[in-house]
Amino acid sequence: MARPGSGMLVSVNGLGYPPQNLARVVVWEWLNEHGRWRPYNVTTCHHIENVLKGDTRGTVVLGQVDAQLAPYVIDLQSMHQFRQDTGTMRPVHRNFYEPSSAPGKGVVWEWENDSGSWTPYDMEICVTIQNAYEKQHPWLDLTSLGFCYLIDFNSMVQTNRQSQRKRRLRRRMDLAYPLIMGSIPKSQSWPVGASSGQPCSCQQCILVNSTRAASNAILASQHRKLYGGATGPSGATGTHTFAGTTLWSPTSGAGTNNIQHNNISAGGGQAKAEQVQSLLSSANFPCSPALPSLPPAHGHSHAHAHSHGHHAIINGQNNLNRPGTQRISMGTARGAIPPGVPPLPVKNLTVSGPVHPAIAGMTGILMCAAGLPVCLTRAPKPILHPPPINKSDMKPVPGVNGIRRKTKKKHLRRGKNPEDVVRRYTEKVKVAPDEDCTICRERLVMSSGYEGVKGIKPEVVGKLGKCGHMYHLLCLVAMYNNGNKDGSLQCPTCKAIYGEKTGTQPPGKMEYHVIPHCLPGYPEAKTIRIVYDIPAGLQTTEHPNPGKKFSARGFPRHCYLPDNNKGRRVLKLLIMAWDRRLIFTIGTSSTTGESDTVVWNEIHHKTEFGSNLTGHGYPDPNYLDNVLTELSAQGVGQDNLKD
Repeated sequence: MARPGSGMLVSVNGLGYPPQNLARVVVWEWLNEHGRWRPYNVTTCHHIENVLKGDTRGTVVLGQVDAQLAPYVIDLQSMHQFRQDTGTMRPVHRNFYEPSSAPGKGVVWEWENDSGSWTPYDMEICVTIQNAYEKQHPWLDLTSLGFCYLIDFNSMVQTNRQSQRKRRLRRRMDLAYPLIMGSIPKSQSWPVGASSGQPCSCQQCILVNSTRAASNAILASQHRKLYGGATGPSGATGTHTFAGTTLWSPTSGAGTNNIQHNNISAGGGQAKAEQVQSLLSSANFPCSPALPSLPPAHGHSHAHAHSHGHHAIINGQNNLNRPGTQRISMGTARGAIPPGVPPLPVKNLTVSGPVHPAIAGMTGILMCAAGLPVCLTRAPKPILHPPPINKSDMKPVPGVNGIRRKTKKKHLRRGKNPEDVVRRYTEKVKVAPDEDCTICRERLVMSSGYEGVKGIKPEVVGKLGKCGHMYHLLCLVAMYNNGNKDGSLQCPTCKAIYGEKTGTQPPGKMEYHVIPHCLPGYPEAKTIRIVYDIPAGLQTTEHPNPGKKFSARGFPRHCYLPDNNKGRRVLKLLIMAWDRRLIFTIGTSSTTGESDTVVWNEIHHKTEFGSNLTGHGYPDPNYLDNVLTELSAQGVGQDNLKD
């Protein structure tokens, strides 16, 4: 419930729907891991509303309007955001604000984060800040919203009242969020019709009524928690209503099936809620969930079920359509089954076997769309590190000298004269062929597209010694000057490397040792652990922004190899690549989008010790061969090793 004057519309009937014929601004929000509702941007909200107009139970593909949201879809039936590559699901909801509030005017308030980019405030905070700004208040205290921050509008600074840390904030204009009029159509999970009072005993009606009763019981339980409604004894008879739907109360002794043989009673019984919750929390969905199979009753069939003269009255919301609900315990549904309706077990939730989390998440969406109660579990977490290890258990890697390498500042520069480098690896061509120079795109029989260098004529053509590709010598000099200028040359056509290629990796250290644990897929071998540590610092002339600070996130970074012959060979080449400063570079993170930070440099490492959920772990039978290929592409080949 919003504070008076905050710009948020007061919810009506507990459903969050504004009164009819009232204009309001719609903001779609998702629940983050800290329990805060974060708004989607205005373009995404317009897209969701457009899809909602066409199908209130459809799916919204967020990547169609925002490339950064490509893995995400929103299931309007369950009101959950689903990440397709990991299976992670987060609740979403549809919030309403006054047209005169910040989202209605297209006003966005943002604060500057550690990387120098801007992060929008939660919408409720944004509305509050805008109200104070419009009233020309000199400052605003956010303590009443649960944040120990003070906003100073004169200096446009946010101050943490505890640490006194200051951050810049800004106000910018964007498109207005979508404006709607009138009532909001409610989605329906079941056919709507008149009820005869007593449920039918055919197979389809039993299925509908049982799952419906479980869903309603959950809603009723939440309603009692929110509004303090009185609850009667568990054995009392009678009916209650919630959101326009009849809730059956049980008779004493109804529903005696609890939890047996790893089956979870989804429709009643007297199992303790704690037991059910514990079992559900540890359950994993199989790829193809086993749907309940019921014996025929009264000669009815599913095809005949809809020929009855009645249909069940259905709740407007399904069992997942509430914000903040990611796990639903069936324990709250006990004692909510009409007489004669047996409980429906959801079988084999604890089945063993590797199931991709995305499959489990999609299974949950499909079961929900079918009207079945669903327990959504969190995606499994990767096992990044081995069990604790004593220093005495860490041993040197056999056949590898030392346990540590350092890169110091004195190793960073080894300048070479560009003309001498180009002449060293090429030979002059007396008669140039009539073909294009792939650097300047001019014909080789013509002059180079680059300006002359003293001692080299524009029309002179050179041929690289190993691969034989030909270019203007001036073009090769220009290409060298635009690179790392480390004394090496790389053919732009076939990527053959001449000389010893080095990179722009900042100073740091690399450690490696053997630990007494095995990796998945290598049960007979111990493990080589590599630890990289690079501190933050200032960029030099070889980096994208000389003189500017660069960040180093996630260090020290731990990586793993099997302690066998091929694993040791890869380690030796990685040590060589480290010495040549090729493991890391400074650039933009493809994961977070942060610029001026230390990132991997095209040589993949395994950072998961006991799993492979992100693709950076084991088992991966092709990894060692793949990383050898990547090292060779950087000029670090196995022919460099000394036996």
